[in-house]
Amino acid sequence: MKTATIGICTLANDHVFDQAIALINSIGEVMGADFPICIFPYDDRCDRLQAAINDRPNVTIFQDQTVLDYWESEAKRLWDVCPNAKKQWAEVTTDPYYRMGMHRRFAAFSGPFDKFIYMDADTLLLQDVTPIFNQLDSHDWIVYDFQHRDVSHVYNCKSEKLLQVFTPHQLDREIFCAGFYAAKRGTFSQTQLDYCLRQLEAGEDDVLYGMAPDQTILNYWAMRSNLAIYNYALELPSSEVTGCCVTSDHFKMRGDQLCDGSNPLTYLHYIGLSSSLFKQLCNGENIDFPYRDVFLHYRYLNDVSNAPNFVGKARPYNARSFTDRVLAKLRR
Repeated sequence: MKTATIGICTLANDHVFDQAIALINSIGEVMGADFPICIFPYDDRCDRLQAAINDRPNVTIFQDQTVLDYWESEAKRLWDVCPNAKKQWAEVTTDPYYRMGMHRRFAAFSGPFDKFIYMDADTLLLQDVTPIFNQLDSHDWIVYDFQHRDVSHVYNCKSEKLLQVFTPHQLDREIFCAGFYAAKRGTFSQTQLDYCLRQLEAGEDDVLYGMAPDQTILNYWAMRSNLAIYNYALELPSSEVTGCCVTSDHFKMRGDQLCDGSNPLTYLHYIGLSSSLFKQLCNGENIDFPYRDVFLHYRYLNDVSNAPNFVGKARPYNARSFTDRVLAKLRR
């Protein structure tokens, strides 16, 4: 019997170069230098990324334009039956679709791996995720986050139809953040996608949250398809659960591991921090932000000689409360 292929996917371009390199390095340190990584291109600006991975045969930039086009067309087909979302987008962009490049991550469902973990480019892998891949033997979708505590950034909570489409139990336990999840190739068939589209056309489009387009689609597809969703944050004993976001300021280094209490984090998500901040830091600006040293460790793991040499005290990148800024950004 053929052994299932596994790998980690991300979505990136040269705009998030420093973050993508840090993520790739973190995967290599935790899972091994040969562990397969596939980058789905946000757009055509990937020349610098390509040059950086030329000597890493385990890292590839996905090149199948037919597959990318297919998933973009599925996303557009969905949003074309969601007039409320398009009305929202018209207030912030002249593009007919909002952040369409984000939807290219969907190509992983037709990608190179039988089982995959998707990680946003602004994340770092900190622990071996073999158990997560194994969990896919008994579940369809694996996550580890606390997004279920805030439905408002996944669905339109003002919609009267939300509780007609999903049960309170589903909303309490199946909501997830789209920054880290494990799934399988072929998770969504054309039949499933067509079924979901028909439900949206029949009025369920009102439940989608258009300002996080890829996240709301993934949640809707997964939950409307009745996938078996497993969230470590809900399934592990409370004494073993860890956070994952930089909005938590209580993580501490224990030896060489970032921990929540005594438990090492599985991954760290720099959610809400602009990619320009990482670019400035790597260009030598002595800017401080949460868990900066963890990022710098992985960014220059294989390139220590080019790490910035900071002098003096780092300046806070913004005096305003970090959590307040993240929440304000999400509201926008």
